[in-house]
Order: sequence, then C-alpha cells, then structure tokens
Amino acid sequence: MSSIAVITGGAGGIGRAIAAKLAESHSHVVLVDIDEVRTKTAVDELNRDRGSDNNKFSMAICDVTNPDSVAAMAQQVLSLGAVRTLVNNAGATRVDSLHDMTPEAWRRETALNLDAAFLCFHAFEDALKESKGCVVNIASVNGLSVFGNPAYSAAKAGLIHLTHLIAVEYGQYGIRANAVAPGTVRTPVWERRVRENPRIFENTMEWYPLKRAIEPEDVANAVAFLASPQAAAITGIRLNEYKFVNLTLTDIKFIDEDGRQVVTVMYQFAQFDILKLKAERFTRKY
Repeated sequence: MSSIAVITGGAGGIGRAIAAKLAESHSHVVLVDIDEVRTKTAVDELNRDRGSDNNKFSMAICDVTNPDSVAAMAQQVLSLGAVRTLVNNAGATRVDSLHDMTPEAWRRETALNLDAAFLCFHAFEDALKESKGCVVNIASVNGLSVFGNPAYSAAKAGLIHLTHLIAVEYGQYGIRANAVAPGTVRTPVWERRVRENPRIFENTMEWYPLKRAIEPEDVANAVAFLASPQAAAITGIRLNEYKFVNLTLTDIKFIDEDGRQVVTVMYQFAQFDILKLKAERFTRKY
C-alpha cells in the first residue's frame, strides 16, 4: 500500500531536509513549491542521492495561497496513492517592523504563513481521514513572543492554534496534528543577515542553551518523529526550541517607602533583534 508524504515549501532548505528524512518511512514524497526550477533541482538531487531507488521523490508546482491551485495540486498528488503525512512548511517574511508593514504585505505574509496551511489541510482532509494520517505544521518561535516580522509572527501564532484546532476536531477520525516551532535555522535565508552582520550567529547563540544554530536536519528529525508510529499517541503539541526572549525574575525586595509597602522587582531582560542583540537590567516598583 502506498504511503505518501506531502511537503509544502519543499524546495527550500528545511523542506528538502524533511523530504529526505520522510523518504525513510514513506513510499513516496511529493515536494510542493511555487518555484519550478528550484523544485526540479531539489527532486533531481534527492532522487540521485537515493541511488537505485531513484523514483522516490516527485514535485507538484503550486501557489499554496490560491485555493484553485491547491485543489489542482491535491488532485495530482492523490492520483499517486494514499496520503499519510502532510507537512505545512511553506513560509517566508520580508517586513521587519509593524511601522513598515503595509496592508498588502500583511495580507501576503499571512496568506503564505497561515492561510496556506488551512487550504492544504482542507484539500487533503478526506485523504487523511482515510489513512488516519497526520499533519505537521512548521511554525516558529516568532509565534510565541515578539521578535519583529509582525505579520509572519502573527501568522505563526495562528498556525500553532490551527494545529490545536485540527487535533481537537479531527482526532475522532484518527488524524493527529502537531507543530514544530524552531528558532534560528541555518538556511540560505540567513545569508543576507550574515552579510550585514558577520557575527550574528555568534551573538545569537549566546542565548541558546546548546550554543548552536539549528540545522535543517534537526527540524526534519522532529517532523519524522511526529509523523512516526512512535508518536501515535501524541497530538496537539508544539515542539519548540529555546526562546530568544526571556523575562527572568532575579530579585524581589520589600521596601518600606514613606510608610507604604513597595515591592521592587529586578528583571533580567534579553531581547532579540534581526541584526543585533541587547540585554539590559531594569527595576520596577509596584
């Protein structure tokens, strides 16, 4: 019996790594992307790496923000067999601040980072019911706190909630839904940022317990686990990497000031910015 994995944003670094990993547990993997040239290159290279098993991967060109395009893609994929795993990985961001955000950019980014996942799930809903399959949504730590990229962050927060909605509503059909929310992943997207700040990885890693960036393969391993029988009883969860922003209580003092009890709280605050990091201490009185 066929067992197909579908990965949106399949031509990118994370998408390719997920595809390579899921090929170990699925009979066929479909890379879905809007960029035909990059997707064909990815599929050709992945198939070549498989050696004699060189028909493991195929591609479907699709604008995942367009319902008609998604419906056509789903029809193409379903002609190959039973879909067991859907990975909503497509995503991108361009605008760093809310001040610079335009209505058009907001709609564009939320469409790609949130609406697309809904459209793809809707298109494969019946197939996933039949296979008692799973959905893995690639979110971000941006969906958990404020790190800039406002539309992207709001959409990723929505994607995490969509994951919970699918898990709760579709668990009765045997469908599982989980999310992976990585932080800094070493992909080509970061090349521009490295050019602007060659020390960005070194500076950013200060705030990570493991002191290293995430590799695409790390994300792929998490996805593979959530899509595996070992996670058969797991649904509605979010695997996230250590957050950049922490507000840590470091000191509390009760002070008698002018006959009033005042609580002075000292915080240690670390804030992540796209191109710089800053840490500061501040005191508040209550």
